Amino acid sequence: MKFNNIFVVDDDLVYHFVIKKLFNKYNIEAEAKFFFNGLEAIDGLKNVLKTEKEPDLILLDINMPVYDGWQFLDEFRKLKNNMSKDITVYLVSSSNDSTDIDRSKQYRDEVKDYYFKPITSKEFEEMLTSAG
Repeated sequence: MKFNNIFVVDDDLVYHFVIKKLFNKYNIEAEAKFFFNGLEAIDGLKNVLKTEKEPDLILLDINMPVYDGWQFLDEFRKLKNNMSKDITVYLVSSSNDSTDIDRSKQYRDEVKDYYFKPITSKEFEEMLTSAG
């Protein structure tokens, strides 16, 4: 699948670096926007609502300051009906806590899958091929 716009929502700069390297490895030439918390990402979504800049893909962490991943998903749920396209969201978190994994199932209409950090090249490739 070709991606035009990708949102990476994570407060970890090392993860940002790794994702950029994976984008290069897989020749993803999408416009990637990086946000350090869920509130920044929601504001970013509101700014691009119904434009050609809406993301095709969102890689979302759970544990972040200001708005965590769950708060982002609650707000995303309210906005998604106003979007011009379906957006694939993957949770990518270092949390292997069963509470978080179970909670992610409450967002099955929003979240396509849950991946653990550190994400491997193989998992990243799976994401790309199953997105959309």
